[in-house]
Amino acid sequence: MYKILVFISACVSFALTYKPVVLLHGILTGSQTMEIIKNRIEEKHPGTIIYNIDRFEGWSSLDNMWYQVSQLSENLNNITSIHPSGVHLLGYSQGALLARTMLQANINHSVHNFISLSGPQAGQYGTQFLHLYFPGLALETAFELFYSRVGQHTSVGNYWNDPYHNKLYLKYSNYLPYVNNEILSNKSDEFKAALLKLKNMVLIGGPDDNVITPWQSSQFGFFDSNGTVINMMQRDIYTEDKIGLKTLYEKKKLKVVTVPGINHFQWHLNVSIVDNYILPYLD
Repeated sequence: MYKILVFISACVSFALTYKPVVLLHGILTGSQTMEIIKNRIEEKHPGTIIYNIDRFEGWSSLDNMWYQVSQLSENLNNITSIHPSGVHLLGYSQGALLARTMLQANINHSVHNFISLSGPQAGQYGTQFLHLYFPGLALETAFELFYSRVGQHTSVGNYWNDPYHNKLYLKYSNYLPYVNNEILSNKSDEFKAALLKLKNMVLIGGPDDNVITPWQSSQFGFFDSNGTVINMMQRDIYTEDKIGLKTLYEKKKLKVVTVPGINHFQWHLNVSIVDNYILPYLD
């Protein structure tokens, strides 16, 4: 009986060693959309503490990205202060880009693994995404709104990346060019160093996403000025190691996961995605 009790105690102790997980939802939705991921983690990794952040839900998710980052950083810092041994961070869609920036803006973070689930890490330029939230706006002229003072008050405007108007993007966009170190600032070194602290960066996306455009943006690929998609490893952000992607890859800390057959609105609702591509990074 004693040996059985010791075995049970050991199993319970092992279960409770899983690091806490922080979840961040996508645009125009809320924390309830992350419940399937939350429940599956709890089922497969009993004892895991999960923080499913419920801020900037619904229309407030269209607030300026820097404002959201500043507010959400308070949540992350409060959570990590409770768990000094570290946590894991997972963001979905716009939440994946927000989560990544939260790390960069907080050099003293204690996040071990960061999982980006279909996030527009290199920006967004696509009709289907655009018409979900701005149905009256044409793709070719969207830059006229987004690359303006008014447009930069919206989250979408902050990471709208029009490959045919790159000069305007660099001139007016006050968010994405900075977090990707396309424009250097007094925070550039910290933005890179914060990502290099990670044990793993996991970039999940796929060719049937149909919202993130190009879908390779979820893995830091993007259009060139001719509209041709250039994969991450051929882009300056990687070859010049602007935010540490090349270093992470060379240290085997960058995981690029491509999954066909998954629509954008299914990534966070598909249990097999959780089992096969998320759980392995939640130790």
